[in-house]
Amino acid sequence: MIKPIGSDTLTPLFVYDTERHHELMHEAESLPSVVISSQSAGNAVMMGGGYFTPLKGFMTVGDAVGCAQNMQMSDGSFFPVPVLCLLESVDEIKGVKRIALRDPNMEGNPVLAVMDITAIEEVNDEQMQLMTEKVYGTLDVDHPGVAAFNSQGRMAVSGPVEVLNFSYFQDDFPDTFRTAVEIRNEIMERGWKKIVAFQTRNPMHRAHEELCKMAMDGIEADGVVIHMLLGKLKPGDIPAPVRDAAIRKMAELYFPPNTVSISGYGFDMLYAGPREAVLHAYFRQNMGATHFIIGRDHAGVGDYYGAFDAQTVFDEEVPEGAMEIEIFNADHTAYSKRLNRVVMMRDAPDHSKEDFVLLSGTKVREMLGQGLAPPPEFSRPEVAEILMDYYQSINKD
Repeated sequence: MIKPIGSDTLTPLFVYDTERHHELMHEAESLPSVVISSQSAGNAVMMGGGYFTPLKGFMTVGDAVGCAQNMQMSDGSFFPVPVLCLLESVDEIKGVKRIALRDPNMEGNPVLAVMDITAIEEVNDEQMQLMTEKVYGTLDVDHPGVAAFNSQGRMAVSGPVEVLNFSYFQDDFPDTFRTAVEIRNEIMERGWKKIVAFQTRNPMHRAHEELCKMAMDGIEADGVVIHMLLGKLKPGDIPAPVRDAAIRKMAELYFPPNTVSISGYGFDMLYAGPREAVLHAYFRQNMGATHFIIGRDHAGVGDYYGAFDAQTVFDEEVPEGAMEIEIFNADHTAYSKRLNRVVMMRDAPDHSKEDFVLLSGTKVREMLGQGLAPPPEFSRPEVAEILMDYYQSINKD
């Protein structure tokens, strides 16, 4: 089985030992505490689940700047984005060596993790600008990722953490949320050797379905892990429970038995395009995937990135030998009227524009909202029905 990055074994930071977990929860109630940002909470959840192996906690400013600049921490370790715990104020924890981190996304702000503080540093304007520009490729505050990153505060608290819960993800998505440890275990139980991972924050239409099948056929994979984002999205994105239902219906009806695993992870979308694609590949290797599909405008938003920047970044910026996972580069996909199936457009050089069925996401959302099923070339009817129900319910509201 493929090794985790920088380690022979996964190093999840969640405290699985029951006695130790109880001791820490009791201790946390008497520790000074801070409510962290949603982005920091997502980072803690990912570290807890082993996805960010071999990180031991939140980075110092120097390490974070190094990751932004060249994807390397000061000790040479590879990591593609800063993992910071940024606060607006540290007045209540000055001089303290151990604190509780509280969850901003759950009622009552329960304890999420306990941290041993190694440093408290102020991020200056130059450092903030460098990290923003390197990770997001823009300083535009209209970019949702830029806005979220820059709204957290400028005080960075760093140090190792012990994670005590998985925020709302385990409660809200008990059938879908899985740690990297659990996914590795499932892959081993299924006996899969070659595994393709597919990232999604949207329901899967025919093009996505066929893309997974093309990748599986292309590398002769045993199975595909459809791995969906369960954290915060931008306004207008379809909620996770609706996506989950649509994806499960598609997998049940249109994939052979024992070829699909459906799971999700708790993290806020960065919309960082190429740099986020590298992060996605990073934690897919940690969860056991040998291959990862990168398609058009992966993890992008608006017009901030070129259509295939998320593919070229692996050749142009990722340090050589940093990851073992292989990238399956996907082209634009569309339904070919001549071949009666979905194809990657690069594989049909003899086609003209009229030979393809192309529908914009906006057009499809309009149709769904009006109770109209998209054509079968775009969406499976069973999937369309689930989405139509959702859009009609919000239109009533």
